[in-house]
Amino acid sequence: MNHHDIRELHSMAEFESVCRLYADIWGPEPGAEPVSAEIMRALSHAGNYVAGAYTDGRLTGATVAFFGEPAGTTLHSHITGAVMGGGIGLALKLHQRQWALDRGLKRITWTYDPLIRRNAHFNLTKLGARPEEYLESFYGAMDDAINGGDESDRVLTAWDLTVPLSTAGHDGVPLPAGAAHAVRDVDGRPELTSTDAEFVLVDLPDDIEALRRTDPGAARAWRLAVRETLGGLLADGARVLGFHDRRSYVVRRFPATSTHLPTGSNQ
Repeated sequence: MNHHDIRELHSMAEFESVCRLYADIWGPEPGAEPVSAEIMRALSHAGNYVAGAYTDGRLTGATVAFFGEPAGTTLHSHITGAVMGGGIGLALKLHQRQWALDRGLKRITWTYDPLIRRNAHFNLTKLGARPEEYLESFYGAMDDAINGGDESDRVLTAWDLTVPLSTAGHDGVPLPAGAAHAVRDVDGRPELTSTDAEFVLVDLPDDIEALRRTDPGAARAWRLAVRETLGGLLADGARVLGFHDRRSYVVRRFPATSTHLPTGSNQ
């Protein structure tokens, strides 16, 4: 594995090189970069986190994060991008983790597209982060090379820094007994099944980014299937236990508890 030098960035020249790197990764139109050099400069100067990964002296990854709520406990990672391969993304997240711990923070949050299998595997299996909230069309429609005009559903994901780093196996969490599919991949399209099982599986497609280019109808079917199932489960208080076999979210429902006020109570 290559050695990556990870360090905080402070100069406009560094931030401008991050803009070019992000444009190479996301391929946005000029002027529509994910974050501007000026914003990175302001965030960095105000004490937030902007860092770059250098491999053999060349910028190969970068991440931008700022303090979030609850104040004093949380760092929100807005964007992390790396050229593919070589462990750059992991090196950046570990540097970000140490930076947060050095400042007494307890968690790092970020959003990601729940349909992208490699991101789900990285976030849940490699890091041990867990989706907490489904955010429908979080950024509106995005027409860059990765999002391809699809609605920008995201999941808010939290990385608990108070527990040791993930030691999950290569294939993620094992399947619980009695687990049942709510979404199953059948010949590249989602098949939805109604289930009241305690442990629910939500499959992902092989490559949603390719589907957006080659079969937008199938891509939209996947978006709606995962929105309905994973989104609905999270909204009902279910918890994602992990990711299984680089393919399926494993979600645990909790029995409904009667917490609402009795009808007719005096106000």
